[in-house]
Amino acid sequence: MKLRRLLICTVVALGLAMPAGVFAKPVTIEWWHAMRSARGKVVDHMIEEFNASQTEYKVVGTNKGNYDETMNAGVAAFRSKKQPHILQVFEVGTQTMMLSGAVYPVYKLMADAGYNIDWSNYLQAVLSYYMNADGNLMSMPFNSSTPIMYYNVSMFEKAGIAPLSKTEPITWDQLGEITKKLVEAGIAPAGMVTAWQSWTQIENYSAIHNLPFASKANGYKGLDCELQINNPKVLNHIERLKTWTKDKRFMYGGQKYQGPKSEFLSQSAAFYIDSISGIAKLKSAVKDFKWDAAPLPVESWMTKPQNSIIGGASLWVLKGHTKKEYKGVAAFLKFLSSNEMQEYWHKETGYFPITLTAYNDLKSKGYYKENPLQEVGITQLNRAIPTEISRGLRVGYFVQIRNIINEELELVWNGSKTPKEALDEAVKRSNDQLRTFEKTYK
Repeated sequence: MKLRRLLICTVVALGLAMPAGVFAKPVTIEWWHAMRSARGKVVDHMIEEFNASQTEYKVVGTNKGNYDETMNAGVAAFRSKKQPHILQVFEVGTQTMMLSGAVYPVYKLMADAGYNIDWSNYLQAVLSYYMNADGNLMSMPFNSSTPIMYYNVSMFEKAGIAPLSKTEPITWDQLGEITKKLVEAGIAPAGMVTAWQSWTQIENYSAIHNLPFASKANGYKGLDCELQINNPKVLNHIERLKTWTKDKRFMYGGQKYQGPKSEFLSQSAAFYIDSISGIAKLKSAVKDFKWDAAPLPVESWMTKPQNSIIGGASLWVLKGHTKKEYKGVAAFLKFLSSNEMQEYWHKETGYFPITLTAYNDLKSKGYYKENPLQEVGITQLNRAIPTEISRGLRVGYFVQIRNIINEELELVWNGSKTPKEALDEAVKRSNDQLRTFEKTYK
């Protein structure tokens, strides 16, 4: 009994002698995200590393489903004043988030917390997507990707075709010649499949060829923008793909990625266009053939192709929390952008390292010599200074607009509409969405 009292007195005495706050409960920071499965485990590890690095804050990560579900959960939580501190939102939700009135801009957050961030050290093609009209960063880039072209090397070898360059893109005409050779020789049941057809075949096709997706600098200069994807060059591209469906040089595998990826994995298609984040999945899934990656094709008339544009998501800081909590949010975002975390994220998922420092550090270590696949998307993204058109898209109700484009393209592939009819209708339907958005947020 005496010993117990002695221990208690000792603990109390030590506690009184300790600086204030030693036994204080860490400030909780809530992060709602859409990362699941393997990516979710990577996110969990990053959170654990931050929490172990200090005692003042504790980040709690919660998966809220897919991108749509996570954004909707965040909006609902904000309305009921139960919002998290950080919300991961996919890139098509950028305009909605910027105009929501719910956001604490990242550039201001970091400055208010005392961090002097050199934003020029970030990948500019990524940063520009999340900047406002004044060039200020509104959200922190996180899982940033871009589409590239995967191909079956084993099929190439059977046909005697040389491997593709990882830096210099082939033309769409050359892709047509290669796929025709592979299909006619019976080496490939089909030539090409593509995931996320609006993102890869309309949005990125337009950016790379410096063609406007929408007026008003793709929506950056006004809510009164209108879609322009029914221009002659995009129309010609969709007409070509439709022609290719007849001789199996192109096969439609579905709107998202599951179908097209399955076709590539089963060697039913020689080419597969998808996000760079597909690298990790292919590395684990492909067992019985060799594969590689190359930049997206370009038109022969495009002598200097522009950069591709990004996909993925960024981290938005929501209003309604305390100054002390925001200091923790800023500390966590700074931690995520560190070399160690960016290199880990890039290696484990295929997504870009968002800082030039992390990218150059990996280069100096010889990482890309050992893993050249991981640099294909970075090279493509950084091969040109972004123009007003190739810096990204800033249109309202983008989720609905993508769905419209996907629906209309499906009608092309199944023969229900001509490419012109489908693109004209996609523009008309999308413009109706844009006018509704303009009335809501103007």
